[in-house]
Amino acid sequence: MQKSQHTAQYQKLTAALRVAREAAGLTQAQVAQKLRLYASFVSKLESGERRIDVIELARFCELYGVTLVEFLESTDLA
Repeated sequence: MQKSQHTAQYQKLTAALRVAREAAGLTQAQVAQKLRLYASFVSKLESGERRIDVIELARFCELYGVTLVEFLESTDLA
């Protein structure tokens, strides 16, 4: 059985996370600084190396200026 973090759906989610960051005009380093995280943490989330939980996802969405629902709808996962 394939691990859920490597499914096509999860890859779609991580790609959308990167697109949302770029649309907000932020670098991974800027996101990390604003959310008090390591830049490697942000990189690993976007690459799919690390799973993101719903609380973290909500924090990222808030920073990017979108609601969690808007973000999920943009990925066709809602």
